[in-house]
Amino acid sequence: MKAIILDIDGTLLRSDKQLSPKTKASLIEAQEKGMKVILASGRPTSGMLDLVKELELEKHNGLIVSYNGSKVVEVATQKELYNQTLSIEEGKAVLNHMKQFDVTVMIDKKDYMYVNDVFGCQVEIHDELLNVVEYEARGGKYKLCEKDDLEEFLDYPINKILTAGEPNYLQENYKEMMAPFKHLNCVFTAPIYFEFTAQGIDKARALDTVLTPMGINRQDVIAFGDGHNDVTMLAYAGVGVAMGNAVPELKKIADIETLSNDEDGIATILSKYL
Repeated sequence: MKAIILDIDGTLLRSDKQLSPKTKASLIEAQEKGMKVILASGRPTSGMLDLVKELELEKHNGLIVSYNGSKVVEVATQKELYNQTLSIEEGKAVLNHMKQFDVTVMIDKKDYMYVNDVFGCQVEIHDELLNVVEYEARGGKYKLCEKDDLEEFLDYPINKILTAGEPNYLQENYKEMMAPFKHLNCVFTAPIYFEFTAQGIDKARALDTVLTPMGINRQDVIAFGDGHNDVTMLAYAGVGVAMGNAVPELKKIADIETLSNDEDGIATILSKYL
């Protein structure tokens, strides 16, 4: 294997959002043996930088694939290898359409995340209330700013539009939410998140675009994931590994199923390759 591709939440990180020592050690060992580690997540680029540092990706010339495959950055040089955004017109259309739904909409620009209401965004998950705006802002290292009308505010191409809501509500309404946008990529990244990115965007397309020129073919890649937005990535990889906690749809297409993210499922598989 020449490259190891890792989803973050629910895959690389435990449920407590921490990286286990065993998994960290196995990934650093893999890099020391010449394998490239690639983080591929729905997170914004800024929300992946702590893990980049912890896993020593700059030292070993790793990659980060952010916004579900909308952007790829080479860590050592900070060079953007790939960047495919929603146009201003597409972004405004999505933001206008979302006004009729009971969801929290979040967009980002540089150091800021913009929302309608910083406080009115509680979502119940696992019997607990979560302020999704606070959670996303802290995870992405964003400052927060309220805007009365996000559609009116948007005057720049954007990598992703994130909507959050109650899981049951999203399940009941996501088809209507995405109905006018069959030309875009619309996907669940968690039960509380439904996201919009540009046409054809997914993790596999981004990976193929940047890895092929590097001489890394799909059969040389092992990928780990747990969610719906990891399906194309696992199908692309020579070896696709579903975590024990993965959604059933991902387990069906995976080559291998490993232990959960709380049981060092990544390290368990990598031990066979290292």
